[in-house]
Amino acid sequence: MLAIFLKTLPFFALIGVGYWAGRTRFFSEEATAYLTKFVFYFALSAMLFRFAANLSLSEVLDWPLVGAYLWGTAAAYGIASAVGFLRRLDVPTVAVESQCAAIGNTGFLGVPMLTLLMGAEAIGPIMLVLAVDLIVFSSLIVILITGSRDGRMSLGLLRTVGVGLVRNPMIVAITAGLIWSAFEIPIPVPMNEFLAILGGAATPGALFAIGASLASKSAERVHIAGWLSFCKLVLHPLFVAIAALWLFPVDTYSASVIIAAAALPVAGNVYILAQHYGVAPHLVSASILFSTAISVLTVPVVIAWVTAL
Repeated sequence: MLAIFLKTLPFFALIGVGYWAGRTRFFSEEATAYLTKFVFYFALSAMLFRFAANLSLSEVLDWPLVGAYLWGTAAAYGIASAVGFLRRLDVPTVAVESQCAAIGNTGFLGVPMLTLLMGAEAIGPIMLVLAVDLIVFSSLIVILITGSRDGRMSLGLLRTVGVGLVRNPMIVAITAGLIWSAFEIPIPVPMNEFLAILGGAATPGALFAIGASLASKSAERVHIAGWLSFCKLVLHPLFVAIAALWLFPVDTYSASVIIAAAALPVAGNVYILAQHYGVAPHLVSASILFSTAISVLTVPVVIAWVTAL
């Protein structure tokens, strides 16, 4: 347990350095936004493309694994939704809270940290988790918020969801990499070195950006943010573990990776969506802040457990 904690500590220390830089205004909010954009569109995309280009589609598209992660995530999402409706919240607010309870920071934190801690072969299950989060649940929140406001489903709504997916650089990078792999095209040495150098900036850049962005987050509605953090850090990995270890025929290693991915704190893109649609952005902000701070302790516990399976 201590060994795993010490291995995860440098990752969270980088987040801490970013938080300090943002809190002291050494790194402004504008600088953080541009760093995030660089990581999102360039460094992380290069890393994902390079990983995907060296995988086969069968290594990513594992249907029992999809089922296990989808079942566990839907369970956490459903509990948060039920609690939200019991509190008589409207559909958009319930959708945002449920997103906090079930969608982790897989792109910026999970990809760099879990591939280093659990081995390069973890990238297949991690990309599967990322794809399910982006394609299923990021689409779902848009459909629920927009559909509840319009009162109906429309072609315009479906077009918005489709365009959002096509424009997401992580989806584009994974898809392009898998297509490259499917055609068995060797990556030229200069291209591979370029991707390695650019992708190498993803880990420190993403972690620093997470910390710097947390510096601008507020801690409002503490009890609700605490509940959503509990859902994300405890209930989500618990339900994914139940699904992956008992309900679906998943190999132990892949199960351990998706359980660890489910234990990650609330994703930053939930705040972007909440702010864009004007639905509880301060609550999401507090949930990201709380879950990230608490995950310094909870993530090593989960990783230590799954690596012992």
